[in-house]
Amino acid sequence: MFRQIVLTALVAGGLAGAIAFGAHTLKAVPLIAQAEVYEKATPASSPTPPHAHAQAADTPAHDAWEPEDGIERALYTLLADLVTGIGFAFVLVGAIQVRGRAIDATQGLMWGLAGFATFSAAPALGLPPELPGMAGDGLVERQIWWLATAFATAAGLGLFAFAAPLPLKVAGVALALLPHVIGAPVHPAEAGPLPAALAAEFAAVSLVTAGMFWAVLGGLTGYFLPRFARPQPLAD
Repeated sequence: MFRQIVLTALVAGGLAGAIAFGAHTLKAVPLIAQAEVYEKATPASSPTPPHAHAQAADTPAHDAWEPEDGIERALYTLLADLVTGIGFAFVLVGAIQVRGRAIDATQGLMWGLAGFATFSAAPALGLPPELPGMAGDGLVERQIWWLATAFATAAGLGLFAFAAPLPLKVAGVALALLPHVIGAPVHPAEAGPLPAALAAEFAAVSLVTAGMFWAVLGGLTGYFLPRFARPQPLAD
């Protein structure tokens, strides 16, 4: 079983990550590059306090490291997508194995869509994907809400899909909705430098790419998982 899990996660996760890399390169990376231009630009109308000039003169500049445009950025993006794909594949295969039912590609697709709802769609209802330079105070609070939402969505979907008694199904729906009833941490009212259209386009591209990634990951997991099982020896 261990061999089956590892091989499925590596192959399905690697392929899904490679496809996500292609989508990110075509759609998301150009939007990020545009956002970095806004992030690095200094508005001429924003006066700098005198104490900031003094601090800047006494403190050496330490620019945050970031990959160079071109092949370096592409390689880091590819590595991140492959690691993400394989990591989520292990989570998906583990959940399927805990369920203990044989699956095929179609059922794997359903598992993948559940993963999309858990890790992308549900958290994005309160915290949409953000570009560099967007205002975002309260990082710890937002991370806690994101994790709680993912956990509540996964548990709620599990109860709704697999629990037999109706009250448990209703409890699953209520659990999935609870983080949204509580509400995500509110962003500061002050607007950032990025155009709203650019931020909205990035959020849409991110969700579409995530949906494609999870659909491919689920379908490939359902396809490869039974094929990587060790053949049973024939009885005498």
